[in-house]
Amino acid sequence: MTIQYPVYKPYLNGNEKIYVNQCLDSSWISSQGEFIERFEQAFAEYIGMPYALSCTNGTVALHLALLTLGITHGDEVILPALTYVAGANAVHYVGATPIFIDSEPEFFQMDVNKVEAKITSKTKAIIAVHLYGHVCEMDKLTTLAKKYNLYLIEDCAEAIGSQYHDQKAGTFGDIATFSFFGNKTITTGEGGMVMTKNKALAKKVFKLKGQGVSAHTKYLHDIVGYNYRMTNICCAIGLAQLENIELILNQKSKIANWYQSALGDYEAICFHPQKEGTLHTYWLVSILLKNKIQRDGVMAYLLAHGIDSRPFFVPMHKLPIYKSNLSLPIAENLSERGLNLPSYPALTESDVKHISLKIREFSSL
Repeated sequence: MTIQYPVYKPYLNGNEKIYVNQCLDSSWISSQGEFIERFEQAFAEYIGMPYALSCTNGTVALHLALLTLGITHGDEVILPALTYVAGANAVHYVGATPIFIDSEPEFFQMDVNKVEAKITSKTKAIIAVHLYGHVCEMDKLTTLAKKYNLYLIEDCAEAIGSQYHDQKAGTFGDIATFSFFGNKTITTGEGGMVMTKNKALAKKVFKLKGQGVSAHTKYLHDIVGYNYRMTNICCAIGLAQLENIELILNQKSKIANWYQSALGDYEAICFHPQKEGTLHTYWLVSILLKNKIQRDGVMAYLLAHGIDSRPFFVPMHKLPIYKSNLSLPIAENLSERGLNLPSYPALTESDVKHISLKIREFSSL
C-alpha cells in the first residue's frame, strides 16, 4: 500500500541544506560548533526563557530534568495517564514512581482537579504534559506546586508555540522540555531541549548532558554524567526550522480550520477544541469518534485509500510495563475513540477535503 498522505512529514523548505553544508564545510559535525549556541539562543528567545540547553531527544530532556531536580528512588512524580510513554519511562529511569492522573474530557489534558488528592509525602514533582498542541491548566498546577513545595516540569514536546493566557508553554515551571523528533512542529531529526529560568539548574543540566566533566579541568569527571549532547548538524537544521516557525504554525491552524469546515457538521466526530484564553497549535488534528469500533474502522478505511492516521496514546496504566488496577475512565475513553489525522504543513485545502470525504464515505457504507 502506497501512503499518499502520511500523518506527518516535516517542512524543510528553509535554510536547512545551506546550514548543514556550512557544518560539513567547517568539519564541525559533532557536539561542538557554532550552530549549537545559535539554535539554543534563538529557541530561548522564541520561548522567552533565559536558558536553553540542547540534547539528543525529548525523552533525554525529561531524564535530564528529573536528574537535575534530584528526583530519585522512593520519590513520586505525578503525570497524566494519557500521554506518550517517554514521561513515565523517564520517571522510571531515576528510580521514582509515576502516579497517573485521569484526563478531563473536553480538552484532553490532565484533570488538574484530581491532582491534589494524589499528593503524598513522597511526591516531589508534577509533569504537566501539553497534549496534542493544547495546554494544561497552568494556573492551578503552579498553585498546587507552590502549596506543596513541588517541582513543576512542563513537557512541551507537542506544544511548541502554544500559549496559556498569552504566555508560551514552557515558561511556567521549574524546567521545561521539548522534542524535535521528525514528526514534531519543528524538527532536528532527533533532538530535544531543556529550558529553565534558574542559572544553577541550567549549569547542572549542562554538566549532566556532557558526561559530568568539571567546568574547570579537562577530563576531570566529578559526577556521573551522560552523553546527551545534540550535534552541530542537528542544531543547524533546528535553527533553519525555527526561522519558519510562524509560517508552520499558521499553516497548521489553517489545516485544523479546513478539517472543521469539512467535517464540522458530521455528528459522529468531536474535534479537539481550543479553550478560551489559550492558543492551540494543533500539533496533530485530533478528533474523537463515537467508539473504538468506529475509530478503528475509519483508520482501516483511510489506510486502504492511502491515508495514514494514528490512534490516541494507550493510557500508561494500561501498558504492560505500568499496568495497574487503576480506573481512569476519561483517559481510557479518549484513548479508545481518539484519532489523529494527517496534519503536516504541506497539506492543501484540497487535500483536507479529500481526506474528509473518505471519512464521510466510511460512515455511509
